[in-house]
Amino acid sequence: MPEFDLGSLRLIESERLNLIAARSALIKKDIAGPELLASALDVDVPDAWPPDLYGLEAMRYALQQLDEPAEQGWSFWYLLTNEKPNRLVGICGFKGRPDASGTVEISYSILGNFQRLGYATEAVARLVGWAFSHHNVHEVCAETLPHLRQSIRVLEKNGFRFTGPGSEAGVIRYAIQRSSLN
Repeated sequence: MPEFDLGSLRLIESERLNLIAARSALIKKDIAGPELLASALDVDVPDAWPPDLYGLEAMRYALQQLDEPAEQGWSFWYLLTNEKPNRLVGICGFKGRPDASGTVEISYSILGNFQRLGYATEAVARLVGWAFSHHNVHEVCAETLPHLRQSIRVLEKNGFRFTGPGSEAGVIRYAIQRSSLN
């Protein structure tokens, strides 16, 4: 029996995934250990958890972020398969709420055993739609390294276009604008 009633959590469903918005209580369980997160969500958490780029530092950042009510939904979303047994396959989410220009940055990380199965593409598609359901979001962007072809392919499949250098040396930026969806 899950500790959290999934109906009480912010949930986005897709064809093969349930995306569950992080809450402070979930992240605290995650920090305490995968077995506590597994119990809280009634989900199988693979031994390789957490995925790349989602370690303790990222979890602590998300905890601080979620202290502010306006950040709800603009943080991590846990990606669970929707077939039984449910498995935790990765994380997708935003690096904060939209800025003054209406831009929000998305990120994603899938466990190695679940890569190249379309989960990242599916999760990004649903979260881009969720972001654009907010009237103040005009652009969703992502930054990646030029050699991460799988990551770039996820973005391209979701309509993102290369826009130039990213915010750090060696990083490139992709974006999709709301206006391009019409």
